[in-house]
Amino acid sequence: MHDERFPGLRRRGFLAATGAASLGALALTGCGDFGSEGSDAEGDGTPKRGGRLRAAFAGGGASETLDPHLANLFADAARAKALYDKLADYGADLSAQPRLAEKWEPNKTLDRWQVTLRKATFHDGKPVTAADVLHSYRRIADPKQTFRAKASLEPIDLDASRATGERGIEFVLKRPTAEFPNVLAAFGAYIVPEDASDFDKKPIGSGPFRFVSFAPGRSAVFRRYDDYWEGAPHLDELEFVVANEESARVNALLGGQVEYAHELNPTTARAYEGKGQIEIVRLRGSAMQAFCMKTDRAPFDDRRVREAFFLIADRKELVDGALSGAGLIGNDLFGKGYEYYADGLPQREQDLDKARALLKQAGAENLKVTLDTSAVAAGFTEAASIFRDQAKKAGVTVEVKMGSKDSYWADILDGGTLCCYRSGAMPIEAHISQRLLTDSTTNATQWKHKDFDALYQQAQSTRDKSERAAVYERMQRRLHTEGGFLVWGFADWILGTARQVKGVAAKAPANTLGWARFDKVWLA
Repeated sequence: MHDERFPGLRRRGFLAATGAASLGALALTGCGDFGSEGSDAEGDGTPKRGGRLRAAFAGGGASETLDPHLANLFADAARAKALYDKLADYGADLSAQPRLAEKWEPNKTLDRWQVTLRKATFHDGKPVTAADVLHSYRRIADPKQTFRAKASLEPIDLDASRATGERGIEFVLKRPTAEFPNVLAAFGAYIVPEDASDFDKKPIGSGPFRFVSFAPGRSAVFRRYDDYWEGAPHLDELEFVVANEESARVNALLGGQVEYAHELNPTTARAYEGKGQIEIVRLRGSAMQAFCMKTDRAPFDDRRVREAFFLIADRKELVDGALSGAGLIGNDLFGKGYEYYADGLPQREQDLDKARALLKQAGAENLKVTLDTSAVAAGFTEAASIFRDQAKKAGVTVEVKMGSKDSYWADILDGGTLCCYRSGAMPIEAHISQRLLTDSTTNATQWKHKDFDALYQQAQSTRDKSERAAVYERMQRRLHTEGGFLVWGFADWILGTARQVKGVAAKAPANTLGWARFDKVWLA
């Protein structure tokens, strides 16, 4: 089916399901800047109805699913957001914005929150109810499962929480939680019908598009849902096409086989920007770029070795070389520019003499370590090569090991000792809950400290914002000193579109609500 409609893609072998793009952690919100991205926009920029948009993403092979609670890749998140809704989502500034939840209100002690649902319907015409919400959250929290949003929903006592009416829910929390709306907006916390079962053959959501067909690793076709609570999409149909190689996505866009290409390399963007063939959209500073050190095993179970690696990195060289300069340098912390980011900490610089001294103290002279990487994400293989050369100057031998694009993210979560890593946008609070707590399901650095967990709970429970910020700063100071993420940069997220595509959000970090917001896009 797919090959006949895209002979060019078949001919060049573009759709070989041999790659994946980590979503890391992302969440989405609805108040991005939607505008006409074409400099020569046809007409007056007024949205037009109709047509099919074909969007090319890197995919996850035959194991792909439309179960929104299993979403992990960018392609998964984009499909999930077309079919489903969350109670809240993250705006361009990473603040929680109401979605299916019309409003939320805490009690005075912040341990009970009353949520009122807006009037919305699923694709089968049934209303979205409190029972559906409680079912969805209890499914995510199932201890036998490893759904992505489980750690984020941990503050909720789901046994005690209850429906107060068809559209009312009282969430009872295990402790006071000042930023509870962030929980509602958590990545992967989608609302599904109470009787949902066959997600890959008959998925029913309340999102802007309804299901037509799905071929894992190849294609998914959705059709406009006319009764969408926020207004019907402009497009008649939306198709997600899997094209794992960046060159495949670019060539399909240039050849008119797709109208939207997700995640282009900086060099590609420079080659085509302003040339008139396609439009380039830059979502600034969207993606954290890092090396991930496993803190629970040698050699990185010694904090002196971790500090030495912090000091080996020349961040500017990494940004210039791996990202072609399309990004900002990092300081070993997630969320540069976001609320609660500890921007008062000194910018770490390369210091090879101190790195060598620390390695000597740790008995790790002439250290040899394997760095796992993959062509799974822009800049990964380049960053690995650059860091290998930087480490050599400190007497460290880094062996770069290329991993499978299909299984890289699963392989490096628990395996190996050092790897290339990235993440999309989310609040710092969400980054901590999903990646840095003892029970976090995507704890790639294996950072597990009960006292750190306790600080997170203290921050969550602190009503005063400045006092809460002080707790987050204390946590970040510790991570900056001895954590497992060597955050060397923040990359621009680069999209390519056909010139007739309008309404793409220009100020929406990857995986905020405005990102991949295809119900707001139209074909001029």
